[in-house]
Amino acid sequence: MPENFSLKETKPNIGGGRVSGGREKLTSSFDLVEVTHFLFVRVVKARDLACSNATVGGGVCHTFVEIKIGNYKGSTKYLEMNKRNPEWNQVFAFTKDRIQSLSVEITVREKEFVNDEFIGKIAIDMSDIPTRVPPDSPLAPQWYKLEAEANSSVGELMMILWFGTQADEVFIDAWHSDVASVSGDSITNTRSKVYLSPRLWYLRVNIIEAQDLVVPGDKNRNPEVYVKAALGNVKLRTRVSADKSLNPRWNEDLMFVAVEPFYDHLVLTVVDKNNEEEISLGRCMVHLSEAYIRWLPEPVGAKWYNLEGGGDVVEELKFASKLNMRISLDGGYHVFDESIDCSSDYRATFKGLWPPAIGVLELGIIGASVLVPMKSRDGRETTDAYCVVKYGPKWVRTRTVVNSFSPKWNEQYTWEVYDPYTVLIIGIFDNCHLNGEKGPNPKDPSIGKLRIRLSTLSTNRVYTYSYPLIALQPSGVKKMGEIQLALRFTSPSYTSLLAAYARPLFPKMHYIHPLSVYQLDSLRQQAIGILCSRLSSAEPPLRTEVTGFMLDAGYQLWSPRKAKANTDRLMDAVHVITEAWKWFDTIKKWNNPAANVLVIVLYLVVVFYPSLVLPTLLIYCFLIGIWQYRKRPRDPTHVDIKLSLADSTNADEWDEEFDTFPSSKQGEVLRMRYDRLRSMAGKVMVMVGDLATQGERLTALWSWQDPVASAIFLALCVMAAVVFCSGLVPPRCILVMVGLFVMRPPSFGIGIPCAPQNVFGRLPTKTDCML
Repeated sequence: MPENFSLKETKPNIGGGRVSGGREKLTSSFDLVEVTHFLFVRVVKARDLACSNATVGGGVCHTFVEIKIGNYKGSTKYLEMNKRNPEWNQVFAFTKDRIQSLSVEITVREKEFVNDEFIGKIAIDMSDIPTRVPPDSPLAPQWYKLEAEANSSVGELMMILWFGTQADEVFIDAWHSDVASVSGDSITNTRSKVYLSPRLWYLRVNIIEAQDLVVPGDKNRNPEVYVKAALGNVKLRTRVSADKSLNPRWNEDLMFVAVEPFYDHLVLTVVDKNNEEEISLGRCMVHLSEAYIRWLPEPVGAKWYNLEGGGDVVEELKFASKLNMRISLDGGYHVFDESIDCSSDYRATFKGLWPPAIGVLELGIIGASVLVPMKSRDGRETTDAYCVVKYGPKWVRTRTVVNSFSPKWNEQYTWEVYDPYTVLIIGIFDNCHLNGEKGPNPKDPSIGKLRIRLSTLSTNRVYTYSYPLIALQPSGVKKMGEIQLALRFTSPSYTSLLAAYARPLFPKMHYIHPLSVYQLDSLRQQAIGILCSRLSSAEPPLRTEVTGFMLDAGYQLWSPRKAKANTDRLMDAVHVITEAWKWFDTIKKWNNPAANVLVIVLYLVVVFYPSLVLPTLLIYCFLIGIWQYRKRPRDPTHVDIKLSLADSTNADEWDEEFDTFPSSKQGEVLRMRYDRLRSMAGKVMVMVGDLATQGERLTALWSWQDPVASAIFLALCVMAAVVFCSGLVPPRCILVMVGLFVMRPPSFGIGIPCAPQNVFGRLPTKTDCML
């Protein structure tokens, strides 16, 4: 049975208990997720504990609290202290639907090597636990007396229990009962968290010239000097100066990505290339806080910097070599960390250039279903899934649901929207940093990813859909499961939304001082490296492989499947032109005389009443749009395997797409792929050559490469100018004659090229000069 990769509309129980069919305008807090009830237990501290070790010669008491509800059990961290008043301040969350016990047992124990020593316990009936509904203030914790087997006083425990939902403010940092199999520091890796990308800047280093360089060795040699610049792990260099003197000039820009706060120094080194040896002529260090923050197109002023430490020996000189540079933090650009066409943000780095927000995007991550097993633990297959969402600088990571192929998250998040063309990126991963994973540095593999463009959504409407999670593997395309989402894009002002469409997509600096495609790609890789480093150092970390997958960090290498898919997209884009040409070809063949007569009449009306041409075209476009409105898409966009040709790619093409770079294949396989690539490139080469031939024939009309053809063309130009200027033949008559000649019946020789075509086809091209 073939897999179903389609999008499915769902009806989750959201909106305060109402069943949403996807069109209600829900407005309450956490209205895009199913309400999940939890029993929260907050353990604050204890006092006057009867700890045996603490009373023996100042020993250390390892006390902890254990909460048990039926088969679920959770415990606080162990506190090593020689006092009897420990503080934990930890929160535990137990899913109410899974509770099968009528009471909660809270036990205080002392950690021992063999058996933990019992200190005291508290039992509370479920019926006595209150319910809290935000935004009510948090309930105040109370002191409870610990009960021991002997009716002696063993201390008191401060805590509070209540029933609540995922809207409770302690929900994010609480220990959850569905991660009971996880212990120790690994619990941190299961918690949900919101991350913010650090602010990135483009650092422009315009190296103008150097002065008074001191070159050791042969004084008569012309030095070959260039400048190396380093910021963090990124190193760039200028070209060798064409002056080859002690005062070389470059006037070359080097672009870096800098991150706030500015810890790194910009290090510049002037280097003389002497044969194969590189000799340092001096270096300088510039702290980025000294750089000028630039948000206007005007360049910053140049500044001279002294060079120090030429080579390994610092020479005492009466004067210092200098380097003239312009160093600026260009805040007028947007620093791309995503691909340009699928970006979630287009704002400039400098906050003063930000446009006003046009709306709010709300996302409810309800859950997933039928996920595939991702690993094996304790002899059985399992999946520990969590979601990561990125929109703009805000990243969201849901909590990890352990040992489940149908996890339920029911977490809701909000973003401000500044441009409707932006894309929401959602990825789902398997957590491999819990108990039982093998390997020194396990990675979190991806399960799937999807993108949702906001401009394809209707405003103020709730979308509830189950999206297929599709992954490309060496064996082909595979469905990894489904994810259920609720989505709403709210725009309070339709005027602001329309104004956003009229604004330039990129900040103005991208148009006034555009960056090359090579620069944008290089800077994007720098930005991805910085984000991977910063987010992986957070707690819990958003790991490098996760950040790279969300940002499409991999280089776009050759893929036969993508080449064919992009060719089909191009053909679909020009489908209107090709269909119009086919229709006109049928008109010229006079297959339907009545239609031909109607077309000729319309053509004559256009010629004699040209003022009606533009209004007619506009009305025609309007009618087409109205006709297509009934066919408008009702569902959001999602991954289309047919458009990607993922369902028709053979095994060899999949193997080539997933091959490493450089290739790991050898022998006959590599030769076959090279021959196939040569065949495809040969067809492209011929097509480009044919286009170049037609363009060269057009320029040959007045280039006099063919004297006869150029003379005919110039003579016709003069004759046409005289006829039109004299008024002997009105231009409309010329148009009528040309139109009737083109649409003449087949009996007049329509299949034979006319004289202008024959002349154009004989014009010379540069094909004769090609080897």
